Amino acid sequence: MPYIIDGHNLIPRVGLCLDALDDEMELVEILREFSRVKKKRVEVYFDGAPPGQSDTRKFGYITAHFVRRGRTADEAIHARLQKMGKSARNWTIVSSDREVIASAKFARASYLSSDEFAQQVENAKFIAQSDPAQGKALSSQEVDQWMKLFDADEEE
Repeated sequence: MPYIIDGHNLIPRVGLCLDALDDEMELVEILREFSRVKKKRVEVYFDGAPPGQSDTRKFGYITAHFVRRGRTADEAIHARLQKMGKSARNWTIVSSDREVIASAKFARASYLSSDEFAQQVENAKFIAQSDPAQGKALSSQEVDQWMKLFDADEEE
């Protein structure tokens, strides 16, 4: 199930500071790792984007929505759920905000508190760190073996 996340609600739950200049991008990086490990699509909403900087950006499986000032992430999430219609049931909403959770319930989407999701993020970090194959490049001998194997297949 893909996720829709209330970004500023999650930031302090994953050990980041809302006052930091690039707290949103730090969360996006954390979510990219989570998404890679869990193979899940994520949409994250941040409100308070300065004029001219409100937009949507893709980062792999992460879609970050920077909502313009004067509109809240909560409102944007509610609008997204309404636009989804019945397919909202296939999504999990992450927030500890009562209004966002009420929108999720109304749309019949699943929901998690930000604290519950933060625990899932920690579990994904643990999996990524304990995966011995993660980031391991092939040795030159392994590459040679693979090349010989594919060359042998072409000769047959």
